[in-house]
Amino acid sequence: MFNLSKYGTNVKQEVLAGITTFFTFAYILVINPKILSDAGISFDQAFMATIIATIAGTAAMALLANYPIIIAPAMGMNAYFAYAVVQGDVTYKVAFAAVFVTGLIFLILSLTSFRKKLIEAIPDSLKHAIAAGIGLFIAFIGLRLSGIIVDHPNNLVTIGDFHSPAVRLTLAGIVIAAILMTLNVRGALFVSMLVTAVIAFLTGQLKFGDQLVQVPHLPEGIITFNPITAVSDIIEYGLYGVVFSFLLVLLFDTTGALLGLVKQAGLNASEDRFGKAFVADAIGGTTGAMFGTSPTAATIESSAGIAAGGRTGLTGIVVIVLTIITAFFSPVIASLSSVAAITAPSLIIVGSLMAKSIRDIEWDEFEEALPAFLTVISIPLTSSIANGIAIGFLLYPLLKIARGKAKEVPFLLYVFAVLFGCHLFLG
Repeated sequence: MFNLSKYGTNVKQEVLAGITTFFTFAYILVINPKILSDAGISFDQAFMATIIATIAGTAAMALLANYPIIIAPAMGMNAYFAYAVVQGDVTYKVAFAAVFVTGLIFLILSLTSFRKKLIEAIPDSLKHAIAAGIGLFIAFIGLRLSGIIVDHPNNLVTIGDFHSPAVRLTLAGIVIAAILMTLNVRGALFVSMLVTAVIAFLTGQLKFGDQLVQVPHLPEGIITFNPITAVSDIIEYGLYGVVFSFLLVLLFDTTGALLGLVKQAGLNASEDRFGKAFVADAIGGTTGAMFGTSPTAATIESSAGIAAGGRTGLTGIVVIVLTIITAFFSPVIASLSSVAAITAPSLIIVGSLMAKSIRDIEWDEFEEALPAFLTVISIPLTSSIANGIAIGFLLYPLLKIARGKAKEVPFLLYVFAVLFGCHLFLG
């Protein structure tokens, strides 16, 4: 079914690759429900939605594209959803309507050539800036949730209380994770969370309830499923910028991750197979939104399984089996996620990994550098990916026109600039 001999692999190798991948990406199963619960969603709902989205997307990736790539809620997108989109009159149910519609649009784009044109229309410098800005955003959230950074009446933020047990535990978690990452330990982030959890338990900061195992359940059932109602909510609350931001980031994330992972595995990156991989991502995101989780994407953590020999979708099937088993341990996951010092180090480390794309910005070209720089700093400072993208997309074509390079700007980018201008000045 998975053509194991064709790709030079076997069942044992795929199983080992699947186990490796699972322990590398498993921290997402802990962190994602924690972040979403901050938006008002019940932990059990967010946890099971995370499980379902991962299973649906990964199964589609394995069966349609036969890639050893895992689909899971995207880091950064979850933080944007919880801390920027859900606010004021926009409840999490309304916000999930935006995620649901984004998934449907992403699915349609995956079946057409417009997907490629849309990606090509965005300058590389802005793509790198968006990724770096999201990295700073989630790192900032990790620092804030842990208490390393706290509110300040005049400067907005300042350093926290380093005498606090929570802050000290977070710092210990960062050091542990950093050392494991430096030593190239597989599943370093997940292992560091477990080690930090042991320290938290021994110091009385982590407590477990009487129940460690629980039958998986969805307290709220299906949250959104009607496209008409979802579109109506987007129009009523003016969430166009949110949908567009989700869509752009997913296109970049998925394209970049897929290209890198497929190249690492030495697999075929034909347009047909690539398109099926995008469809798998869209299935995961749409399904996840229905039950209550933020957008999904191909996880870069899949590279650990590929390095371990994973070459086919059987790797993903193994991950699905382990994810299903994890679904029965929601009380344990809830206890772990309740201690910010356990989850915050992973956010900070992942943020640093995402921020490295800033090096690929053309800093020697001012008309490239300034829009990218403002995009990078605007995302964390405004707590909004949409605002950061809007500022960059507005300034970029203006500077190109001033430099006499108006024809170098793709027509679609002018359209995006107008739309984001409306979002900023008329929204």
